[in-house]
This record gives sequence, structure tokens and C-alpha cells, in this order.
Amino acid sequence: MKIVLKNLTKKFPNRNKKVGGDVIAVKDFDITIPDGMLVGLLGPSGCGKSTTLNLISGLEKPTEGQVFFGDTDVTKLPAQDRGVGLVFQSYALYPHLTVEQNIRFPLENLRGNAKLTKDEMRERVHKAAKLVQIDELMERRPSELSGGQQQRVAIARALVKVPKVLLLDEPLSNLDARLRLQTREEIRRIQRETNITTVFVTHDQDEAMSICDMIVVMKDGVMMQAGKPQEVYDDPVSLFVAKFLGTPPINVFEGKMKDGKLYVADDAVLASDDFRDERDVYVAVRPEGFIVSDDGPLVCKMGRIEVMGRDISIVSEHDALLNDTGLIRSITGSDVVMDSGKTEVRFKLKPNKVFVFDKETEERIRFGVTDGQ
Repeated sequence: MKIVLKNLTKKFPNRNKKVGGDVIAVKDFDITIPDGMLVGLLGPSGCGKSTTLNLISGLEKPTEGQVFFGDTDVTKLPAQDRGVGLVFQSYALYPHLTVEQNIRFPLENLRGNAKLTKDEMRERVHKAAKLVQIDELMERRPSELSGGQQQRVAIARALVKVPKVLLLDEPLSNLDARLRLQTREEIRRIQRETNITTVFVTHDQDEAMSICDMIVVMKDGVMMQAGKPQEVYDDPVSLFVAKFLGTPPINVFEGKMKDGKLYVADDAVLASDDFRDERDVYVAVRPEGFIVSDDGPLVCKMGRIEVMGRDISIVSEHDALLNDTGLIRSITGSDVVMDSGKTEVRFKLKPNKVFVFDKETEERIRFGVTDGQ
């Protein structure tokens, strides 16, 4: 089922009476989510991603704009009539019911033509349980299950209604690191097998990058950028997007464009005709964008070397670096051998891993690189 959001806006009354006015949780949100796609709404806490999900589900009514499922305007349709399956951060399972009874519960509330016989309900319940691989736990109660198993029950309960759209709101937040990894892979598998259009809300960019077909990066209720995860990572439109995606985080320096060169402090790190207009900028470099070189133009103070399995991370410092930690984390190939006695390290930069942003607007400044750079 294709989802279309047209100029969606949601305002809430400001609880701070001294300030007054409205709080805009979602502003002019306009996007089409193709049928059968897994889409991640990604952003920091308070960015409006859960509110957007609630607007899609019908739990919230928009102040302005429309919600379409396919060609049908469902903006005024109640949540129970939209054909959506919802999974929340809290599993919200009934503790006195078994796994089977918890999954079956939504089917018992169906009325009219949608009402099912006991045999039909039993068949659907077992099909949903098998899909999420909990069909051997049907007689257990929630207290007898692990966190990951409880989350699977919640997903099965959402799927048993055969929804047109599956909505997941921070579904992995209560799980430990290993279970998060396992469960997110299960969500990807289930979505592929069912081909249900799925919207996944998370603040964890690793989750979104790993399982989503498309991500939507949000800030203050506004869509900052949308696209395939790798494309957004490789081609951010703003400093916010560049900083939000990536582990380790992108390295951001104060810089300057002048006379056809890009400077980080006094180091001319790249050359381009697009750098002829003099202005202050932010220079952002992905950790994998550094190349250790004895004649590299970026001179940094050597810190330490961290061996992380297949990669080596060189931790260094630079006076122009703006990262909170004050440390440059550059990931290099495992063939690099560093002299532990060195006090400085020099880098060349991979142009396709360097992003330049206007210091006032924080919008991307695109550039072509002069030959030889």
C-alpha cells in the first residue's frame, strides 16, 4: 500500500502559558512512500517522527494536510478503520493471557463482514506466530518470555490482522545490544516476506541504515532529507544530516575557501575552482576519508592507535576541530603501520568523503576537484 503525505502539519497548544502560541511538531511534511517499502523516520528526540507515525495511523489528526493510503484519502478515517498494524516501544502485552491469546486478541474484536470463525482465527494466529518464529511458545505467558520474544509477540499481534501498513515506533529501544541486532534483522526478514509497507521510527541511525530501503531524516518537525540510506550518507544536503549519520561521527573543522583552495586552519587540504569565492565554511570529513601520507597537507597531533578487528583507527587532534570529543577518528586500512613514537600524523583527504557547508546556513557547497587532488 502506497502512503502519501501531503503538506502534513501538526500543532499542539503550548503548555508554557508565558510563551503562548502553538508548538509545531510536524511542519509541511510532504512525501510518498512506495508500496512494499521499509522506510525509517530518523532523527533526535523531539524531531516529530513519532507524531508523524501517529498521523499516519490515525491516532492523531493533522492540523493541516492530508494522508492517503493508495488513492484513498484517510485523513478523517478513525485509526481502527485504516487497516494499520501498530507496534510500540512498550510491548503492551496482556500479562494474564498466553502468547496465543495475546496474538488472537485483535481478531476477537472484529465485527460485521470482517468477523472470523474460531478456525479462521486459529489459522491466522498460528501463521503470524510462525512468521515471527514463536510458534513453539504459544502456551507461555509474557513473564516467561525474553524481551526479544515479547517483541515478536507484539509484532505477530500487529500482523495477524493482515494490515495494509505496519507502523513500528521505537520497537527495539527496550532490548539489549545483541537482541536489538537480532530483532532488527527479523523485522527486515518479516517485512520482505510479507511485502507490507512499513514505517519504522528510530533515533538509532545504525538501525535505520542497516534495514531500511529509504530513510527520512527529520529535525524540528521538518524533513531535512530523504533517500536510500547509503545515498543520504554519501550525499548529505546539510551539516545536520552529515553529523547525524555515521559511526564514528563525521569530523567537522572550521575552514575557509580562498583563492581556489580549501583551508583547515593554515592547511590547504583541497584545490578547486569552486573555492575562489572567499568565505568561512565548515569542512566535514568522514572517518574513512583520511589517507595517512608523509606529504599529506592536513597536519594533526598524534594521539593513539586503536585496533578494531579489520580496521585501524588513528585518534588525533587538530585546533580547528569542532567535535565534542576534540578527537579526530580516522579509519584506515589494516595495511597502515604507524610509528608509535611520532608526535604528528599527516593526512591526504579523499574528495568524495569531504563535504563543505556554508557557515551561516549550514547548507552544502558542492565542488569539483582540480586534477591531481
